[in-house]
Amino acid sequence: MDADAGHRTTLEGQLMKIGIIGAGNIGGNLTRRLTALGHDVSVANSRGPETLADLAEETGATPVTAAEAARGAEIVVVTIPLRRVPGLPSGLFDGAAEGFAVIDTGNYYPKERDGRIAAIEDDGLTESRWTEQNLGHPVVKAFNGTLAQDILAMPRPAGHPERIALPVASDDETAKARVRALIDELGFDTVDAGGIDDSWRQQPGSPVYGLRADVDGVTKALADASPERRSDFRA
Repeated sequence: MDADAGHRTTLEGQLMKIGIIGAGNIGGNLTRRLTALGHDVSVANSRGPETLADLAEETGATPVTAAEAARGAEIVVVTIPLRRVPGLPSGLFDGAAEGFAVIDTGNYYPKERDGRIAAIEDDGLTESRWTEQNLGHPVVKAFNGTLAQDILAMPRPAGHPERIALPVASDDETAKARVRALIDELGFDTVDAGGIDDSWRQQPGSPVYGLRADVDGVTKALADASPERRSDFRA
C-alpha cells in the first residue's frame, strides 16, 4: 500500500482489445461493461465459442476459444476456477500485444471447489503467485473480492460519494497502472495493495474481501489483514 491510493489515470479515448478467459459471473459482467464502454472484447469459456452465442448477441463481444482469447489483446482477464489454471492451453499468450497486462481475478476455495494445492497450503505461496507461476507471466490481482453484480450496479463517476474502491496488487508497476486506469474507467476507485507477495491481504477471508468501501475504507481493511489463512479457506 502507498500514498498513491486512489490514483486515477484516464483511458478516455483509448479503446483497447481485451481478451476474457472465463464467462462466469465476473467474466460475463466484465464482458458486458467493457463492450458497453466500446472496447473490442473477445471472450472464451471451457465449453467452446458456440455456447457463448447469447452473451455475444447481447454484448457484441467475439466468442473464441481459450487459445485464441489473447491474440492481439492489450489486456487479458483470467477469471476461471483456480484448479483449472494449469490446464489452460500452452502458448496462451502467443500473439498478445506487446506489453500486455494479465488480470487475475482468481481465488482459492479448497473445500468447495479447488481441492488442496500444496504450493499454497504448504509453501505459503499467495494464490496469485501460484497462478502467475502456472501462467508464466506476471499478473495483476484485481476483482477477486468484488461481487459480480457490483460490476454492473455500483459504477459511479469520479468524486461521487458512493464510489467504491477496489484493491489492486502486482509486481509490474506498468501493468498495475494500466489496470487501475481501466478500473477507473469502469467506475471504481483503486487502492495500490502492493506486490503479488502482499496479495494475501485481499484473499478470501480477509477484511477487504467482498467489502464495499471507499479508498479510506479499503486502505484500512488491507492494513488490518492477517497473513494467517482462515481455517474455512484451508483444505
